[in-house]
Amino acid sequence: MILFDNNTFHITNGKISYIFKILRNEHLGQLYFGKAIKHRNSFDHLLVEKATNLAPAVFQGDLDFSLEVLKQEYPSYGTGDFRDPAIQITQPNGSSITDLIYKSHVITKGKSSIKGLPSTYGDNVETLEITLYDVLIDVKVILKYSIFEAGLIRSAEIYNLGTNPIKIDRVMSASLDLYDADFEMITLNGAWGRERHIQTQKIVKGIQSISSARGASSAMHNPFIALKRPYTTEQTGEVYGFSLIYSGNFLAQVQVDAYDVSRVLIGINPFEFEWNLNQGESFHTPEAVLIYSDEGLNGMSQNFHNLFRNNLMRSPYKQKARPILINNWEATYFDFTEDSILEIAKTAKNVGVELFVLDDGWFGNRNNDTSSLGDWSVNLKKLPSGIKGLAEKINNLGLDFGLWFEPEMVNEISNLYKTHPDYVISTPARKKSYGRNQYVLDFSRDEVVNCIFEKMYETLSIANISYIKWDMNRNITEAYSCSLDHSHQKEFFHRYILGVYSLYEKLIDRFPNILFESCSAGGARFDPGLLYYAPQAWTSDNTDAVERLHIQYGTSMLYPIASMGTHVAAVPNHQVDRCTSLKMRADVAYFGTFGYELDLNKISTDELGQIEKQIMFFKEHRELIQLGDFYRLQSGNYYSWMVVSNDRKTAILGYYKILAHPNPSLKKIKLVGLDKNSEYKINTFINQKLFTKHYGDELMNCGLILETEFTGLMQAENFTGKYTPGTDKGDFTSQIYILTAE
Repeated sequence: MILFDNNTFHITNGKISYIFKILRNEHLGQLYFGKAIKHRNSFDHLLVEKATNLAPAVFQGDLDFSLEVLKQEYPSYGTGDFRDPAIQITQPNGSSITDLIYKSHVITKGKSSIKGLPSTYGDNVETLEITLYDVLIDVKVILKYSIFEAGLIRSAEIYNLGTNPIKIDRVMSASLDLYDADFEMITLNGAWGRERHIQTQKIVKGIQSISSARGASSAMHNPFIALKRPYTTEQTGEVYGFSLIYSGNFLAQVQVDAYDVSRVLIGINPFEFEWNLNQGESFHTPEAVLIYSDEGLNGMSQNFHNLFRNNLMRSPYKQKARPILINNWEATYFDFTEDSILEIAKTAKNVGVELFVLDDGWFGNRNNDTSSLGDWSVNLKKLPSGIKGLAEKINNLGLDFGLWFEPEMVNEISNLYKTHPDYVISTPARKKSYGRNQYVLDFSRDEVVNCIFEKMYETLSIANISYIKWDMNRNITEAYSCSLDHSHQKEFFHRYILGVYSLYEKLIDRFPNILFESCSAGGARFDPGLLYYAPQAWTSDNTDAVERLHIQYGTSMLYPIASMGTHVAAVPNHQVDRCTSLKMRADVAYFGTFGYELDLNKISTDELGQIEKQIMFFKEHRELIQLGDFYRLQSGNYYSWMVVSNDRKTAILGYYKILAHPNPSLKKIKLVGLDKNSEYKINTFINQKLFTKHYGDELMNCGLILETEFTGLMQAENFTGKYTPGTDKGDFTSQIYILTAE
């Protein structure tokens, strides 16, 4: 619902209220964002006009009205507000001063899409569009607000109505001024192999920010920040969440001023960004997501999960359980033949796998990573039946077939590079940086995107391919496009990501039933923007079960479980050389799309039997796991999380221990999301025997005793007689509990 009274806008979905008003100078002022409050005719009492005698005044003789201290909705540069602005426009005379005043607004049912960009959608949504106007330079800015059940979507569109060209130097998707600075900032940081680890820090006066200038959202920082109260936990307390539906360079920052007002800005990174607008041209920002929860971090996360699942993903798979796959990468790397692939596929089918994915190495002369990227024609020496023939053989086994591509890249040793060296991103007269033995193609150019589309189409149109893994293994250096003149070079990064989105659109339009999984050297482009095209992403190249606990826990802060690519890999692990049990590897991987990445013909008969049982278990419960409500419970040496069905009749709890300790205290954990009046039967996955029964209120308030570690007695069973499944001793252990309401 969007209400307008007495120059004040009140956006609410019954759970949150977002309130701002037209100020005396006809700018927009922020009043409140938080838990839903009752509507009233006026919220003017929430606006405090109080400035010092040194603050620049808007009106002569009225020193209290100063933009230096007022909380604003979409601040611009140069008229009294010395904080970072949401928008900055350079005009022909060199000035960057703007004065964007309220002109009009319109409230409509529904929501329009954004041409060329991923955007949210939905039936039960209402949209507010406010037009701001700078009369001197004849520029119009439309601020867009769409309220969903899960949260608020914001964006901005800039129009040049004048005869003179303008240059956009900065344009944020959203700006929010909060009344105080009593917050801790949560970010998801990392690097290759350790993506999206949770970092929490107290915000202080000045600017604290995360960003990317790599041409992708990056493994270093995810386009997300949260501001939580110091007392907020996973289950209780206030938190604000902000995310950007974008896959390129971004900025997310919090600036605390001298009066403890916290300004949040999120949008395209202004570093190395400019956009030129001639008369009649416009520019649309990516969408930003704003979430508020007073039910802790899990409350925030579930709003993100629901919004992304219901109102961002478009794939036919968005509300479907995903197929259980096996990927040959860690099983074979580049060293495979058609016969060896089929042998793995046969064994995979026998244990219940549903999809075989052929990874890197199937094309050109690709026997290592130095050649053939860009030449998407099959290597008939490895695969004499071709992709079409191999797909048919895989299908005849009863498996679907998937294929790996890295569309944005090219090797110097390739036919494409020999024919079109100009397709590579490079700066004239500068040395080209080599990364992973490859270059990045200039996707800011339509002809390059179309070239790659045609090459991929040749394969996809003749073979029965149901899944594509889209990889991207290096970032952009020497950013420059030979198709842009000098005045448009800083448009390059944004134009590049628009090219990526364009290729996705072309492929989805031709092959709407293919399940796309995005990948970027693991999780270096795991962002909301790509969820619009690919409903799942490879979470990390690191498949170690212990490392995946940290990565998946952090990823779940805003991404739904069904979007996380999770595989059981071989041991010793190929990234950290650690050995963990097959049981623990599966217990971690269940909470994602689930699959395998190892040679099933090189493991024991006993292990194959375990895998068959694991697959049977996952098939029975995958709809609950992937589509239910996910809760994080604890992290550290002990991790636990759970997923609960929408009717609260079934739940699955995952509990993990990294390092064992001698003679420890009993471990007990409070569960969440259950029906307090239902009695739950609790089984373990080990043997499906009856474990115990408890009412929901007891499990949520008293908790569940989980394990008994080594105490010095001969048998732990004699210590308590309780809750000892028999596999919880030692390092790197796990347990899955199934709760069913009677």
